[in-house]
Amino acid sequence: MIPILAEYWRPFLYSDGMHASGLVVTLWLLAASIAIGFCASVPLACARVSKRRWLSTPVRLYTYVFRGTPLYVQLLLLYTGMYSLEFIRSQSLLEAFFRSGFNCAVLAFALNTCAYTTEIFAGAIRATPHGEVEAARAYGMGTFTMYRRVILPSALRRALPLYSNEVILMLHATTVAFTATVPDILKVARDANSATYESFGSFGVAALLYLAVSFALVAAFRRAERRWLAYLRPAAH
Repeated sequence: MIPILAEYWRPFLYSDGMHASGLVVTLWLLAASIAIGFCASVPLACARVSKRRWLSTPVRLYTYVFRGTPLYVQLLLLYTGMYSLEFIRSQSLLEAFFRSGFNCAVLAFALNTCAYTTEIFAGAIRATPHGEVEAARAYGMGTFTMYRRVILPSALRRALPLYSNEVILMLHATTVAFTATVPDILKVARDANSATYESFGSFGVAALLYLAVSFALVAAFRRAERRWLAYLRPAAH
């Protein structure tokens, strides 16, 4: 493992000489997909719990499809399937977007994590204590104001432990990005293994990097939980 790290530390961590690779690319994939997925999942979760079927049914169908099919297949459909369509190739902007493996990977990861996050947040919204809703209505809040000031802040806090698991799983899911020729950590490990035939060393370094990032994410979420979920802990006597 030491010889592999000594020879390939630069590609594993940030650059292969000309382009970003390894850890930097993996973190970019994770950050971009999580940010897009989170921003999209909040309004989708509100639609998911709506009593209006024309709002909730399309969201339920979307989450069912993306949670019921493998992420690997979704990435292949976006990276190779979409580019094979004449409509995509005839539009310069779409053709340029789907030609990039990184763009396709981010889109696939964002759509996938958004589906799971939508269901997590929708469950947290449904579990909002009835007293909080009644108190908001007693203050004369409308639906939009009630969601903005009461329901969503409360639900997002309580969903934090489950959401932290989704982020960790998303980090692990980025390992399929090599399918779209994205030079993430696993792609660098595969290249090192092909060049040296040191499988244990190549994939061992990759495992250590994923482990380090996972520990950092877990620590960050635990700190966030201690801060934002302190009101749920029993009061000390």
